[in-house]
Amino acid sequence: MATSLALTGCSASGGNEADVVTVNAGEPQHPLVPTNTNENMGGRVVDRLFAGLKYYDADGKAYNEVAQSIDTTDRQHYKITLKDWKFIDGTPVTAKSFVDAWNYGALATNAQVQNYVFEPIEGYDALAANPPTAQTMSGLKVIDDKTFTVDLKHPSMDFELALGYSPFYPLPEVAFKDMKAFGEKPIGNGPYKLTAWEHNVKIDMEPNPDYHGGRPAKNKGLRFVMYQSQDTAYADLVAGNLDALDVIPDTALASYKQELGDRAMTKPIAYSQHIGITQTVPHFGGAEGVLRRKALSMAINREQIAQNIFQGTRVPAQDFTAFTLPGFRANLPGSEVLKYNPEEAKKLWAQADAISPWSGRYEIGYNADGGHQAWIEAVANSIKNTLGIDAVGTPYPTFKTIRDLITGKTLGKAFRYGWQGDYPSMFAFLNALYRSGSGTNNTGYSSPEFDGLLSQALAAPTPEQAYDTLAKAQQVLFRDMADIPVFDYNVAAGRSERVNAKVTWSGLFDFENIELK
Repeated sequence: MATSLALTGCSASGGNEADVVTVNAGEPQHPLVPTNTNENMGGRVVDRLFAGLKYYDADGKAYNEVAQSIDTTDRQHYKITLKDWKFIDGTPVTAKSFVDAWNYGALATNAQVQNYVFEPIEGYDALAANPPTAQTMSGLKVIDDKTFTVDLKHPSMDFELALGYSPFYPLPEVAFKDMKAFGEKPIGNGPYKLTAWEHNVKIDMEPNPDYHGGRPAKNKGLRFVMYQSQDTAYADLVAGNLDALDVIPDTALASYKQELGDRAMTKPIAYSQHIGITQTVPHFGGAEGVLRRKALSMAINREQIAQNIFQGTRVPAQDFTAFTLPGFRANLPGSEVLKYNPEEAKKLWAQADAISPWSGRYEIGYNADGGHQAWIEAVANSIKNTLGIDAVGTPYPTFKTIRDLITGKTLGKAFRYGWQGDYPSMFAFLNALYRSGSGTNNTGYSSPEFDGLLSQALAAPTPEQAYDTLAKAQQVLFRDMADIPVFDYNVAAGRSERVNAKVTWSGLFDFENIELK
């Protein structure tokens, strides 16, 4: 386990480690392949190593990066022209680099967790079939080295904005020879290049001298230090052995502003915390499962937990997205299931018992390395005290351990999961978490009605009309109680004395712009 790493000596790349900025992290779930990285620890690394058609600044505003232009007259047919660009191995980034990467990501036999993002493209269904009936999407066409076209099934107001999201990154030809090996030593085209990955300990990277996009590194390198305890990470921050920590542990929330002074940071971010359970777990399928999920939700005293444990840095969830996103609406019809209501919770639980009597223990799995124990235990106690059932938190040692069980649909119990905005859109949450067949749909929820409304919202002629339709889509989620939203986030973060740093719209640090003083 990495605890405090001394900032002396020489780095793996030959530079002085005193110049390297250290930031908190954890072991990525998968090798670092953009279309197969959908979790926080891998994502923060992949986004440094690769550059997409667009990128997002600290406020979530999108700018062209590798794209010279993205042209469309109808939001359905796109012509994309590229700038001169190359991967760190010197090979050029071409239209084929994007098209091949997207086709790889969409092909069912490659089992990429980010496959759902390609669903709007013509021909996706043939690749997503099992077995697939095609190897390439008909909606992608290479015109020349610098130009390709994209044809969508329907107009989409979200497609261009999403093009800075990691599954849309390009890949060099060498990647397709052995994708797993490539993911261990990725050859990217972003502001940094990887120099060392010591599993479960650290990832080192240094600036890419050939990068000429809009987010050049303002430091001489990053070290992602993998912690198994947020308390240890915070102790390192206070001691000056860690430069940036994006999650202050709950044990320090009452004191971190005093201890860090102007190095403490807080702001509302696009991050939400949920409790999910697959409907294959006994008592959680069909009508009985809906009643139980609603009862459990109304048995959680979110306000009390947010104040007592998180000192107000968490906000009770109000929908299935995040409260900072454009189009967010409070008090949607059906959202009363997110309010603490002990009497109604008991009533719904009794109705579920009338279908099939409850027996056993309600467990909520969580990763012990993420600082979740206190709030999970508080949620379990709230449920236990309200419903009179045996409810407990069940720790798993690492983030990767529990994510493997969740994505494999083999955990067999409830679990906590968070979703951090990949790009500033409600679609980024709703498409990823609840659309049928999405590789990032943690619970296996599926509703043709919800899917149809989501597609209808994407095709809406104006943002306001899209938000109206998304409100209807979320009412379906409340009716079915797809999972249990618990908290939105006001980030609590901190930096060391030796750096200037700020937190972005999503709650991660603006890594490229962390500067040594």
